[in-house]
Amino acid sequence: MNNKDQRTARTQYQTKVNEDFPQFLVFGETRFVKKISMRYGENPGYPAAFYQEEGASGPNMATMKVLQEGTKGLSYINVGDMDLGQRLAKKLTEIFPGKSVAVIIKHEMPSGVALADSGLEAFLKAWQTDPLSNFGSVDVFNFRVEEDLAKLLVESSRNIEVVYAPDFSPEALNILANRKVLRVVKMGAPLDQPSVDNGLEFKRVAGGLLLQQRFNSRIVSPEFIDVVSKKKPDESQLKAALFCWTVACFTRSNAIVIGTKDKIHGIGSGQRSRIDAAEEAIRLSHRGYGPLGCVMASDAFMPFPDVVEVAAKNGITGIIYPLGSIKDQEVIDRADELGLVMMVTRKPGEVDCERCFLHR
Repeated sequence: MNNKDQRTARTQYQTKVNEDFPQFLVFGETRFVKKISMRYGENPGYPAAFYQEEGASGPNMATMKVLQEGTKGLSYINVGDMDLGQRLAKKLTEIFPGKSVAVIIKHEMPSGVALADSGLEAFLKAWQTDPLSNFGSVDVFNFRVEEDLAKLLVESSRNIEVVYAPDFSPEALNILANRKVLRVVKMGAPLDQPSVDNGLEFKRVAGGLLLQQRFNSRIVSPEFIDVVSKKKPDESQLKAALFCWTVACFTRSNAIVIGTKDKIHGIGSGQRSRIDAAEEAIRLSHRGYGPLGCVMASDAFMPFPDVVEVAAKNGITGIIYPLGSIKDQEVIDRADELGLVMMVTRKPGEVDCERCFLHR
């Protein structure tokens, strides 16, 4: 391809598509107001816009404030990434109060997630989850971005597209302004504040509209986790199970997430089979921390013992998942043979487990 062809190929990604969508959209009793016209939609050449829900408040997309638009402005995909990252960061903030949370998103899927005592440490842990996939990411934080972190966020080798946080120091904003393509967005409220909207999820299908109530996991502390294996978890494994399950709730199904109590090691997302998701999570973990000593979270039940076997083979020590398979006991028996801790998503004494499918 010659230089002229390369310039022509890039033009489609640089050209803004004019949109003439209405200023307001109404679904039932909820009204949405156009807030941003996008450069284009998921693909070049197709118009797109972002609408905010009237009356929405707290930390959500309606209240975001763009501090630095960058040379391209926020894209359709950027906003989807920011939303998923903010929801995950908010849930982790609620479950692990006092911890700095860093969430790295690619294509509306978590790519790196970590907890730490400082923002800089949280980012460095999250980035190391998968440095290859994190290239070109949307990075979401529950803390004020300071000068030390800003210096890393503008490194061209990371190619970060959006930084989304509750606040930025003046020194950090000066540094972030040096990267002209970077979008810098401030949240409307801290993530420990309530996020208020109508709580409904819309999905357009040809000729119709799907509507559902937004999922919100009830697994928010170790008291909501039951143990079904002979081997019992220690405190570190329980914290890792809670952390990994929360990340799995925001990961496209079929989802497998492996990690420790403060950082994710590997994510297998959007696979057609659970064993493929498990193998992907383990494979990708070798780009960073590896699988040894991790706890695994599965967003739905195990239909066969194969996931348990691959987990044990790779040094994973425990699994959190929902029951529901006709082979539940066979899976648990195999885990007992292999010395794994098996935790399930229900309170002790309950029958039904929570699952956390996501298909966005």
